[in-house]
Amino acid sequence: MKITKATANARKRAVEVRAGRRAYEVPYSRLPVEPTRDDPIEELIIDPELGREAFTYRLRSGVEESMHVDSVREIAQEPEYLRDLFLHKLSVEARKGVTDSPLGKRELARHLGTSPTQLYRLLDPEPGHKSLGQLLALLDLLGREVDVIVRPKKARRKRPARVSS
Repeated sequence: MKITKATANARKRAVEVRAGRRAYEVPYSRLPVEPTRDDPIEELIIDPELGREAFTYRLRSGVEESMHVDSVREIAQEPEYLRDLFLHKLSVEARKGVTDSPLGKRELARHLGTSPTQLYRLLDPEPGHKSLGQLLALLDLLGREVDVIVRPKKARRKRPARVSS
């Protein structure tokens, strides 16, 4: 996904990013190097060297850092991105399981009741058209246990109020 616009908003203390059809706000506190009042963002560009998939900012002190659009999407907790990330992790684990398994790929496909083509699709780390059920069945067949833990989100730590004297 290409970034089309990125601007620093010192009043909001956030970088506003537009990628695809979505707009995101990345709080300064979530950037790799946090800008401060004494060391603000001097320059922010959509980085052509990173395929316009990241923005690079430079602070007054000369410190330069970049952030990829995938990190922006993760910070924004974008559901599609989180789903793709989850499927990617499961696929990588399935590939490890196939390497360790004494069963051949055709035999695995037969046990799953699917075609070898679909098995290869399940093993591909790219988040294409995959069935979560089939991926879980494959992991079970490979002797892998999957635990999904659902818990309340941690409350974001609020910064203490400034006391003026």
